Amino acid sequence: MRTYRSLAAAALAVLGLTLSACGASTPGAEVTTSGSGSSNAATAASVADLGGMDKLVEAAKAEGQLNVIALPRDWANYGAVIDAFKAKYGITVNEQSPDASSKEEIAAADANKGTDKAPDVFDLGTNIALTSTDYFAPYKVEQWDKIPADNKEATGLWVNDYTGVMVVGYNKTKFGEITSLDQLTDPKFAGTVALNGKPAEAGAAFNGFMLANLANGGTFDDGTAGLDYFKKLNEAKTLNLTDVTPGTIEAGEHGVVFDWSYNMVPVATSLKAQGVDWATFLPKDIAVGSYYNQAINKDAPNPAAARLWQEFLYSAEAQNLWAEGGALPVLASEFEGEFSEAAKAAVPKVSDLQSPTTEQADAMTKFLQDNWDSAIS
Repeated sequence: MRTYRSLAAAALAVLGLTLSACGASTPGAEVTTSGSGSSNAATAASVADLGGMDKLVEAAKAEGQLNVIALPRDWANYGAVIDAFKAKYGITVNEQSPDASSKEEIAAADANKGTDKAPDVFDLGTNIALTSTDYFAPYKVEQWDKIPADNKEATGLWVNDYTGVMVVGYNKTKFGEITSLDQLTDPKFAGTVALNGKPAEAGAAFNGFMLANLANGGTFDDGTAGLDYFKKLNEAKTLNLTDVTPGTIEAGEHGVVFDWSYNMVPVATSLKAQGVDWATFLPKDIAVGSYYNQAINKDAPNPAAARLWQEFLYSAEAQNLWAEGGALPVLASEFEGEFSEAAKAAVPKVSDLQSPTTEQADAMTKFLQDNWDSAIS
């Protein structure tokens, strides 16, 4: 993992300004407007609407570009996924703001609407996906019927892609073994404990909050225990609210991080080479998972490429690459027989994954929006 999808609120303004500066319409500038890459593709709800896969590939190649956002190359093996897509179709993938949070993905769509810099596709945490459906174009990939009903929006506005298990990663060499979240108020952790972003804005932080909430007696319907827990960390001065990056972990600024299991693998590998044991801890064996969600920007400047990207992500090839990165892709059971040995070894074996319902995730997001900043300051 080179970067995390979590930026401070201040960075939101920077992101918007940066992308606006790149994509804003200026006198004399040539700007590709939304949907102009292919008028049929802009409204296509399935590959059949475009006359089949060959026609979709043809239209996508004619556009020649795909704008993705918030996809760190070592997050769930996204670098390999992107490279495979480029190699297969010869389409340039513009990797914008890989550090951005889910909330910032939507902000970038607003800031660059109507320009050729707008993101074509989103990869969003559940809490943001559910409150952003007005931004999405409905589309059902060829594998649609194989995706369980609980993992997709009925009209195709969003569909689950992959999940992991939320864990607590920590520097075992420096702190010794962690067996309880209660230990994290110990002064030896001063200023080193972090969520991966703000929980109302980033999927990883949201689920890190949920893990702490459940471990402290909370439920998916009541976040009070989790909020009280992070207030205790803040009062003990062990909570660190600054951005988490591999650099801050390697520098020791962040020594304990709530994050996805697939993100901890490259961290552990990198630190091991430096003689540091980066371990993970699962409080009370609570396996919190929550799928990220794919969606197409309804104002995508490259609508055919956006749809071809979706088709690729739900192919056996891309599902295998996600699994090789330690993520659990939504079609893992469907394509397991086609997975590489590396994918079979890396994919999480989860028998009791706990996830909030869409209604619970929506309500918990509202709770965090109303209470996090005032409680944690």
